[in-house]
Amino acid sequence: MPTAPPLPDPPAPDPAFPAGADACPVHWPRAIILVDMNAFFASVEQRDRPEWRGRPVAITNGRQGTCVITCSYEARAFGVRTGMRLPQARRLCPDLIQCPARPERYAEVSTAIMEALAAISPDIEVFSVDEAFLDVTRCQRLLGSPAAIARLARRRVFEASGVLCSVGVSGDRTTAKFAAKQDKPDGFTVIPPWEAAARLHAVPVTELCGVAEGIGAFLARHGVHTCGEMARLPIGVLARRFGNPGRRIWYMAQGRDPEKVRTGVAPPQSVGHGKVVPPDTRDRAVLLTYLLHMSEKVGARLRRHGLAAREFFIGLRVRGGWEGARLRTAMPTDDGHQIAALCREVLGRHWDGAGVHQVQVTALDPVPARAQLELFADEAPGHPEINGVMDAVNRRFGQFALAPARLLERSAMPDVIAPAWKPFGHRRSV
Repeated sequence: MPTAPPLPDPPAPDPAFPAGADACPVHWPRAIILVDMNAFFASVEQRDRPEWRGRPVAITNGRQGTCVITCSYEARAFGVRTGMRLPQARRLCPDLIQCPARPERYAEVSTAIMEALAAISPDIEVFSVDEAFLDVTRCQRLLGSPAAIARLARRRVFEASGVLCSVGVSGDRTTAKFAAKQDKPDGFTVIPPWEAAARLHAVPVTELCGVAEGIGAFLARHGVHTCGEMARLPIGVLARRFGNPGRRIWYMAQGRDPEKVRTGVAPPQSVGHGKVVPPDTRDRAVLLTYLLHMSEKVGARLRRHGLAAREFFIGLRVRGGWEGARLRTAMPTDDGHQIAALCREVLGRHWDGAGVHQVQVTALDPVPARAQLELFADEAPGHPEINGVMDAVNRRFGQFALAPARLLERSAMPDVIAPAWKPFGHRRSV
């Protein structure tokens, strides 16, 4: 029988925090760990293909994809970056290995990682497919210091996935995330809460998670360029301009981010799927196939989570931006055929024939599918029995094993994992 490929070397002990010592015996009033996977998609591919380890790998959306989704650290050493076009990446790194993305595999590995971390602390927030916050404040008496728990988290991640991660530890979310970025890949950085303000003092405010260029420009106009300069700015200035998020930024810059680790998933405000189409597509039949594909994905996802929606956004991205419309059905629906009918209406009434680069179908404000109907409302249209059978077949044999005939011509480009992916609830989608 074939043997499993050998694992990469396990995480090395950090010299500053030897395994036999408790690096910080003081009980922290609040302890947050951020676990950040190293070049996650590329690391999974190198884990599954031992011959690629130590070599430059670029992940693209399918073999036809021309944009680098992410790349290994060996490729980054040549200047290859996420978002770079493949031809430019090959000029920088002629030996670059192009690897089509396997989103289902990445979701599988991520799920295993998050389950391993949840066994350490139930107070876990899956921040993205390759990041998670752990609040280990209540675990210190059982598991030791925050640094010791962080070392445990690194080992558990490696045991669950065979890939390495970087870890940041501090007394608040923002500082922990900043710490995790300091020594990648395979980093381990601890910033005790009483040192956070000093460690952030000279850091540009725009390096903090959530402080985008617009907020950075506003702060610069008020003389705030580094975190240390934030204390000179009255908190009310930020509060008047940005409300509660502004107040949070004021505390973030001083290592006192009050935001808690969010363990649940908020009810969905929308459920949508989009896909890139061949550049400058003007063929109506091709667009109908792509829109039907997205309609069926949205419908199946709504049904999987017991949701339905009455209003939908159907979008077509052209050179000048988005064209499309918000349309409503007579009753809340989870039926892909009804959603596709709205797509045909958008093509007929709102598309002027311009070249399309991307399509988007989004259910807005979904509600529980079995909500109370109006007293004299007609029965909701659709095909619930057919959809139920189709969903059962596809759960057993794979997505779109049973689907409308037109989808035989659907794009071969793999689906992508949304930035807000989570291993549970309505965010678990590819």
